[in-house]
Amino acid sequence: MKVKVGEEAPDFELASHRGGTVKLSELRGRKNVVIAFHPFAWTPVCERQMTGYEAEQPRLSGHDAHVLGISADAVPPKAAWAKSLGGLSYDLLSDFFPHGAVSERYGVLRPEGFPERAVFVVDKNGTVVFAKRYDLGELPEMTDVLAVLEGIDS
Repeated sequence: MKVKVGEEAPDFELASHRGGTVKLSELRGRKNVVIAFHPFAWTPVCERQMTGYEAEQPRLSGHDAHVLGISADAVPPKAAWAKSLGGLSYDLLSDFFPHGAVSERYGVLRPEGFPERAVFVVDKNGTVVFAKRYDLGELPEMTDVLAVLEGIDS
C-alpha cells in the first residue's frame, strides 16, 4: 500500500450512489472516515462487508465516523446494489473514471483493474490511523475498525 499510518490521506472526489460527489477533504474537522476499498459490487464478501458497516452504523456514528465504500464499479450498478441491500446510509463511491485512479493513489489497485479489499481509517485531522489489506475472500474485522475509532476518542 502506498498510503501508510501517520501520513495524510490523499484527497479525492468521487461520485456517490446517492447522487453528487463526496470529497474527502470536506469531511476534515467534522468526521473520522472509514475508507473501505472493495473489489466489486454484487459479490458475496463485498455484500457482507457493506451490510456489516450498515449494521454497525449506531456504533460508527457514536465515534463520528462516516463510511466510504469504494470500488471501480460505475455509479448505476452501485446504486442498484445499494437498493438490493436494503439501502445504505453511507456512500458507495465509484472509482470508475479515470478507472481506478483513487485506488492507485492509495496503492490498492490490482493489475487486473479492480481494487484490493483494504480498509483505511482517517481521523478528523486527515491523518491515516489504520491501514490494512485483506485477502479478496476475507471479511475485514469490524472489531479492528471500532478499536481504532475508540482509540481516537480517548
